[in-house]
Amino acid sequence: MKTLGYAVVGTGYFGAELGRIIQRMDGARVVAVLDPENGETIAKELGCQVETDLEQLCARPDVDAVVVATPNYLHKEPVLCAARHGKNVFCEKPIALSYQDCDEMVKTCEENHVIFMAGHVMNFFNGVRKAKQLIHEGRIGRVLYCHSARNGWEQQQDSVSWKKIRAKSGGHLYHHIHELDCIQFLMGPATEATMVGGNVAHRGEHFGDEDDMLFITLQFGNNTYAVVEYGSAFRWSEHYLLIQGTQGAIRLDMKDTGVTLRTPDGDEHFLLHRTKEEDDDRTLTYNTKMEMDGAVLYGKPGKLPPMWLHGIMEMEMDYLNRILHGEPVSEEFRPLLNGSAARAAIATADACTLSLREDRKVMVSEITG
Repeated sequence: MKTLGYAVVGTGYFGAELGRIIQRMDGARVVAVLDPENGETIAKELGCQVETDLEQLCARPDVDAVVVATPNYLHKEPVLCAARHGKNVFCEKPIALSYQDCDEMVKTCEENHVIFMAGHVMNFFNGVRKAKQLIHEGRIGRVLYCHSARNGWEQQQDSVSWKKIRAKSGGHLYHHIHELDCIQFLMGPATEATMVGGNVAHRGEHFGDEDDMLFITLQFGNNTYAVVEYGSAFRWSEHYLLIQGTQGAIRLDMKDTGVTLRTPDGDEHFLLHRTKEEDDDRTLTYNTKMEMDGAVLYGKPGKLPPMWLHGIMEMEMDYLNRILHGEPVSEEFRPLLNGSAARAAIATADACTLSLREDRKVMVSEITG
């Protein structure tokens, strides 16, 4: 197997772990990293070189793919630069903070004939894939409605993370776009969106400026709907995705971890992650409150992700590496590699944002043109 060279742009909490995972994969090695704050430390750990200029990094002949794991507002330029240099690209979610930027990134990769994989890691959950299979098999009939909640209560932090600054993270809606992406994979792209909410409990210099309570209603046509809740102003925290069909329902519980299929014949239970150990680790992460705060996993440079998160990141990078080595793209993950998942997620998020700003229902076609 040919060894492919990877470069990692952004080596904080997530990017550093992606680099570690790549370095352990067959047929892959990290040849360079770029990060003004953490680059030197991670380069020493991985045994690779440090670059300080994006153009130079993307022009390196030993780089076959660029992994972009910068803060959300800094995704666009590394993706465009990599594509223009003919490098394949993996970009963490959310792909962009506007549909216009997302569309430009996808088109630039298409024009330069490079792979552009969206980092919607929830697609790699064992439970999500099982839910897709059960729906395909007709176990719950036709999907009518999805309800997702990802919320909790955030205490004051030692410092204000970039994740809490709307212009940098996009707020809960964009930073936690996994559920929005997953719902649209199951039900197709939304056609109409309404969002209400605001910052109701976290104002002042010790907090960011993001809205801490958001309620979204999506319409898909044919009497199909979804409701999504996000925020850090909920004293009773929840994290789940409930899929209702004409003949049954599926609940993916991300807090008391597991998957339940409910039909007239009774309940069946499945793992959310690869192993029972990973499911238990996720439950511990939430219920001990050692890692979670307001439904946000506060990763910081030098900190290692929990077992369950490492597991899905590993699956995601393994899939990317196999695709770059020539394995055909599976139908299941095609939306992650042809731009459709990235565009649909950001278009709907932008429609929600416009709805909140203008206090009205918004057609998603107003965003996509």
